[in-house]
Amino acid sequence: MPTPLRQDRSDPPIALHERAMDDLRYIRQTMERANAFTAVPGWGGVTVGVMGVIAAAVASRQPTPGRWLVAWLVTAVAATLVGAATLAAKARRANVPLRTGPGRTFVLSFLPPIGAAAALTAALYAHGNVATLPGLWLLSFGAAVMAAGAFSVRAVPSMGIAFMATGGLALATPAAWGDAWLAAGFGGLHLGFGYFIARRHGG
Repeated sequence: MPTPLRQDRSDPPIALHERAMDDLRYIRQTMERANAFTAVPGWGGVTVGVMGVIAAAVASRQPTPGRWLVAWLVTAVAATLVGAATLAAKARRANVPLRTGPGRTFVLSFLPPIGAAAALTAALYAHGNVATLPGLWLLSFGAAVMAAGAFSVRAVPSMGIAFMATGGLALATPAAWGDAWLAAGFGGLHLGFGYFIARRHGG
């Protein structure tokens, strides 16, 4: 007797609700990618990190709080120019506008904590309270990066969290460690995250 042919069992049809969930997941991921600001400059961060390490070494040798503050403020201005230039260059290469869409949201989310830090720096220095400035700067910068990073790649808000943790440690340790914490934050974290972003997200 011939052996009857064995019928292949086809996979059961995908349920309608499962297909709908897959479609919604795809739409959500597409919208998240479209709304993400991907022009954060990795190599610009590395450059700023090098500047941070040098600034910590220079500032730690200053004889007065005023000259110490000047050393860090000069570095902050130079780092801002480097960061802005490299961000604009990467945005231009990626065809990502900075005046509209995710680019505008990123910039506007970053600026308020930085402005608050500038005002608090002036007030604290006027009252002779320089010891808390390293922690304030690290916390404020971390808050700015976290706020802006909500509209960017995942590494950016992670960097903000790391900055805020470093700022908290700076406030909890002796004032003499301030430059070391600033070197670890504005130097080390910028170097590490900048390199990761450059390698993972293109420059």
